[in-house]
Amino acid sequence: MKRRSLLLAALPASALANAPRLKAGVFEPAQAAPEFALKGSDGATLNLARFKGRLVLLTFGFTNCPEVCPTTLATLAQARKQLGAQAADVQVVYVTVDPDRDDIPHIRQYLTAFDNSFVGGTDTPDKLAAMRKRYGVVAEKIPKPQPNAYGMNHSTSVFIIDRAGKLRAMMPYGHEAKDFVHDLKLLLVR
Repeated sequence: MKRRSLLLAALPASALANAPRLKAGVFEPAQAAPEFALKGSDGATLNLARFKGRLVLLTFGFTNCPEVCPTTLATLAQARKQLGAQAADVQVVYVTVDPDRDDIPHIRQYLTAFDNSFVGGTDTPDKLAAMRKRYGVVAEKIPKPQPNAYGMNHSTSVFIIDRAGKLRAMMPYGHEAKDFVHDLKLLLVR
């Protein structure tokens, strides 16, 4: 690692300017990702410390989402598949914004349809709201005409957290799997 840093320091500025860039929006400087402790869909406490040494793709959503959440999870599953053996160093974490309907068994079943390695999290509404606040994520219930029916309006980006637990980037909704693969491969070698 030190050798790579020394080599980068020895490169002329023009070479660094031509270095591959992430397709996601980059946090400059990278900052420690806010830690959390939630009930995990795999039966263990869900926190970032569990995944130290791996890249984490953190996203927020709900299992009754008609389009954005399933599209995002399908894209992340496709990206992991395209990474091949490197996928073992990437963990997808899906945190619900709808704890009233998303209990552990439901989240587990939902995520398994995309990728068995995905881990989801839920907890009390207050605990989840505090976590969303630390990440700058919004979520709001949207009433529907049917009795007791509602949807959720929520932030849709995917946070990319590096092996050291730092927020490195945020990929907006709508990017293809190849964009995630591009960025993940760059971060896996850093």
